[in-house]
Amino acid sequence: MIWYENLYIGESIPKKKTKIRRLKWKISRNSCLSNVFLIVLCRYETNLMEIIPARELCQKAYPKRNLYVIGLAKGYEDALATAAEIVTDVYKKTGGFEVKRYIMQQKAGGGT
Repeated sequence: MIWYENLYIGESIPKKKTKIRRLKWKISRNSCLSNVFLIVLCRYETNLMEIIPARELCQKAYPKRNLYVIGLAKGYEDALATAAEIVTDVYKKTGGFEVKRYIMQQKAGGGT
């Protein structure tokens, strides 16, 4: 699992670094957190992002290795709002909807 450096955080999650770090640690260690959702870059070319309940990651067979987490939210509604915020942010900065390309450029340090 890879965490985006400029992680988008939903309104329902406290913006304290220690809380976020602790939440990331729990998710990485397969703690079955209910009502926490990850927003990840889509592993398929057809979609922009996926919203995954953190509790799904507790399954041993779940493919976590290539997940690129770009957002965290508490509750599905908050996850939808956070995903919309990501798309809006990318559109404002690039004029397009290529979320994956934008995030990967940010990761590589080639910002727009």
